[in-house]
Amino acid sequence: MTDLLYSEDEEALRDSVRALLTTHAPWQRTLSRIEGDEPYDAALWARLAGLGVTGLAVPEGHGGAGAGFREVAVVLEELGRAVAPVPYLGVAVATRALLAGGATDLLGPLAAGRCNPVLAVPFAAGPDLGPRPVAVGPGPALSGEVAGIADALPADVLLVPASDGLYAVDAAGPGVRTTPVVSLDPTRTLADVTLADAPARLVAGGADARAAVADALTAGAVLLASEQVGVAQWCLDATVEHVGARHQFGRPVGSFQAVKHRLADVWVEVSEARAVARYAADCLATADPDTAVAAALAQAYCGPVAVRAAEAAVQLHGGLGFTWEHPAHLYLKRAKSAAIAFGTADRHRACLARLVDLPGPVAS
Repeated sequence: MTDLLYSEDEEALRDSVRALLTTHAPWQRTLSRIEGDEPYDAALWARLAGLGVTGLAVPEGHGGAGAGFREVAVVLEELGRAVAPVPYLGVAVATRALLAGGATDLLGPLAAGRCNPVLAVPFAAGPDLGPRPVAVGPGPALSGEVAGIADALPADVLLVPASDGLYAVDAAGPGVRTTPVVSLDPTRTLADVTLADAPARLVAGGADARAAVADALTAGAVLLASEQVGVAQWCLDATVEHVGARHQFGRPVGSFQAVKHRLADVWVEVSEARAVARYAADCLATADPDTAVAAALAQAYCGPVAVRAAEAAVQLHGGLGFTWEHPAHLYLKRAKSAAIAFGTADRHRACLARLVDLPGPVAS
């Protein structure tokens, strides 16, 4: 039987990441940053890399920690809890693509924090990516446009799925233009990437490339679920603390039955979401044949839970929760934007139905 409880090493990793985020990424700093021109926190990202989180899933032979994606999921849970403006999700998905595609030359710099790769696909793309909008010319050189890529702005290597393979492109190289676009979540910006005869290097070709991209997108759905659990947990904890301290009619707001029942429902959903996300992360880490099913289930469940927890946080904080000066809106925006990432919940429910051979509705 798989043990989904956090191991001692995972708890120690959580404590280290949480301590770093508490010191260097309080919500006040994040809120002030999104009002400026640099939404990503480069200093925080460097500290996280120094902690070794970028190399958790990289084998020891390539300079990594040789841990796995369960540990990566723990880090993402904490980053979600802090809505930290760092590109860890994008780097983790790119790491999976590199591992699945057999490309090892970038793993050492990645593990050391000297390379920030990103898989150049739309943030809303599910495992069924569909047609590749990038064409391959002589050289090889790539031409085309990919819209709505998350974590592309701080990336220095683009892993681009093209018509005949997966290619690595220097993000600052000739023929590459990265344009920021307005997104709902100011702590995770999106960008459009335009390639015009951009020099590229083949990472994997043919069926191997398609399998690597599909595997990376499945990993993205799994890892995002842990981040969504972190978002939901913060919303629950912050709201419970607020309604316990806030008094109305001579008693704590949290003592009113309607408030207690709503928060009890959120607690149950967050607990269930954590179990679902932990199972998916374990399947991903152990190459379990059930990984595709676990990923679809995780996104079908965890995304809506994070949104409901964030909505409850905003509403139960009363007027305070609707102000710009309170962090609740950061969590609501993260939850809402993440709910469409790597495929919406309804797409994953449809995928889950196919995977388990669930028959469709019968016409009356």
